[in-house]
Amino acid sequence: MSEKSGFIRKIITYLDCNKLGDVLVLRGIISAADLKQHLFNQKASGLRLGEYLVANNIISKNQLAFALATQTGMRSIAAGLAVFASVSFFSAKTVHAGSIKDIPASLTLASASTGAGNLSQYPALFGSTEQSSRDISAFSKWSDMFSKFERDVQTGNGGLVMAQWKHDLQPLKNLSLREKATRVNQMVNKTRYITDNRNWGKSDYWATPVEFFTRGGDCEDFAIAKYASLRALGVSESRMRIAIVQDMQKNIPHAVLIVYGDDGVYVLDNQSEAMKYTQMVQHYKPIYSINRTGWWLHKTPTVLASAQ
Repeated sequence: MSEKSGFIRKIITYLDCNKLGDVLVLRGIISAADLKQHLFNQKASGLRLGEYLVANNIISKNQLAFALATQTGMRSIAAGLAVFASVSFFSAKTVHAGSIKDIPASLTLASASTGAGNLSQYPALFGSTEQSSRDISAFSKWSDMFSKFERDVQTGNGGLVMAQWKHDLQPLKNLSLREKATRVNQMVNKTRYITDNRNWGKSDYWATPVEFFTRGGDCEDFAIAKYASLRALGVSESRMRIAIVQDMQKNIPHAVLIVYGDDGVYVLDNQSEAMKYTQMVQHYKPIYSINRTGWWLHKTPTVLASAQ
């Protein structure tokens, strides 16, 4: 339990450390060097950091309001992860890499092909550093999805969905990895978006691809369906991760599929019809990423100093 709780504590600490000054630097509103000087002056003034910056016309009231909202959002995510962790650790058995079944063999169209095999090194995701673990016990919704997927394909409706899905994927099997990612992103994004509350009566439900193509889904369901589609096309799991990010524009958590190509890192996003490279996406801050072999905690560079 110590390893699992330690990793979750790191996530919570990471999210909770995004104080006002850190958020302003992260958003590019002020520089890290300027923040240090402003903190020194702010302490002498007796004002809170936000009040000091607005009073001295360093930032606007709107910029302050947005930064405070982002800070609140980060702490809300941290609180949610704390609850999630406390429930998962007392209810789940240790689940290590390789113990979860892969996508159903009946869906597979190709074995690992040139340009889609394993990688030995991974570029920084959205400029973050990462720490990995092979113990995914805390992520029961992810492991449960694979179990449900295996059962889904045995049902009558599941068989029909799988047959149509394979038909749609068949023309893509001999394409390059980049072309596969582009076409899969476009194909899956045609499915309707619907929130988990409306679809399942739950605040958070990770649907199988069969459920998703039947009923629609939200952001993580789009990412899962793309992950499974590329697996069926022979893309190695080492090339893919479901990434949970903070959308810094909307101030909400979001899920995308990350694909590590030979020419860069791709973002497959239900909010964008076009597949994009990570350097083209500036408003996502990675929290954690996961595939069937393990999970990664992400941390983006922030200043050590902070103030309220």
